[in-house]
Amino acid sequence: MRSTVAVVGTGYVGLTTGACLAHLGHDVTCVDVDSDKIARLEQADIHILEDGLEELVVEGLRANRLRFTTDTAAAVAGRGFVCLCVPSPQAPDGSADLSFIRTAAMTMGPHLKPGAVVINKSTVPVGSTGVVAEALSRNDVSVVSNPEFLREGSAVHDFLHPDRVVVGADDEIAAMKMVSLYVGLTAPIVVTDPASAELIKYASNAFLATKLSFINEIADLARALGADIDDVVIGVGSDPRIGANHLRPGPGWGGSCLPKDTRAMLHMAEKVGQRMELLEAVVAVNETRFDQTTARLARLAGGSLNGIRIAAWGLTFKGGTDDLRASPSLSVLERVVAAGAEVVAFDPTVEAGANVLPGVETVGDPYTACDGASVLAVLTNWAEFRHLDLDRVAHLLASPRLLDAHNFLDRQTIERCGFEVARLDS
Repeated sequence: MRSTVAVVGTGYVGLTTGACLAHLGHDVTCVDVDSDKIARLEQADIHILEDGLEELVVEGLRANRLRFTTDTAAAVAGRGFVCLCVPSPQAPDGSADLSFIRTAAMTMGPHLKPGAVVINKSTVPVGSTGVVAEALSRNDVSVVSNPEFLREGSAVHDFLHPDRVVVGADDEIAAMKMVSLYVGLTAPIVVTDPASAELIKYASNAFLATKLSFINEIADLARALGADIDDVVIGVGSDPRIGANHLRPGPGWGGSCLPKDTRAMLHMAEKVGQRMELLEAVVAVNETRFDQTTARLARLAGGSLNGIRIAAWGLTFKGGTDDLRASPSLSVLERVVAAGAEVVAFDPTVEAGANVLPGVETVGDPYTACDGASVLAVLTNWAEFRHLDLDRVAHLLASPRLLDAHNFLDRQTIERCGFEVARLDS
């Protein structure tokens, strides 16, 4: 059944939601306050790196099922569904800042048709469905929670092949309307109340962060005991009660979601008088991880980073995305620069000369970054790094020393090329 949908916000979540709903046959209008972004989207000029997204936007535009505008009133008028996909950044006290959501709701409230369903897809604290309803000032529309579970780099796949669809609503009719948008997709449907739906999102991200901090500590223990962390990960992750997802060690976790969502969850718990000691430890372990990675780089460089030239591969928070927000790579390099090192970095999505971090020079070629450097630090798990010529890299470096912060590169190739190497188990 074809529905009319407005999507407010065209970031990762909003643009993916709009393009995928249009792909499923719905009539979709996406609205954003950024006029330059909208002008580019009208020409199918995608501002984010997301596999398959450009193709869906082109498909939607050509089929006239996908449109873009800066006019919120026109975008939401007469629409059966309105998806709120606006930012919920971290406030100074750690809570989620709901000002963008409130503003969007107040702006569109007067223009909604009676019976419309407003869908809150932004990651927001428990109780935010009520905040949206209050800001709308309408008793003839419904507000439901439908949290997203999209991974950057595979967001299109995750939307069209979801693990589950969660709908939180006090109104059963509104919940069933919401479910109808996903007709054609095969996934378990969890229909619950708004508070539970909102908590499901936060609890999911908190658990993923917990797995990452846990396996990072296991990697340190493996190194101390002489165990192979790669084999440990395989053995532990093969247990279906645990699973291999998010069980890969690295220089720390980051991105646009996990850091702010874990802190927002801690803030929510504090407000109701509960202390989440496990989650506090998860966050603390991650903060120390950046320091530990920097210290390992210093040991590899001979004990100090002061005056040392470091080559860095990877600046985004993970491979397959151009997102630099809360990137572990940048957290590490910030400490490296503070320790007195000179850093020359390459990332497939960052232009040469881009100012991503004070004290870090960006170049357009991975080999250029290595020329004359004392150590190469591979900080982001870009697939293409596996296929670079490490023999050439070894000759470009002042000394063939390499930090593989993800245990990412082929061990035998590294050894054959004569590198002194620091891996997560060495």
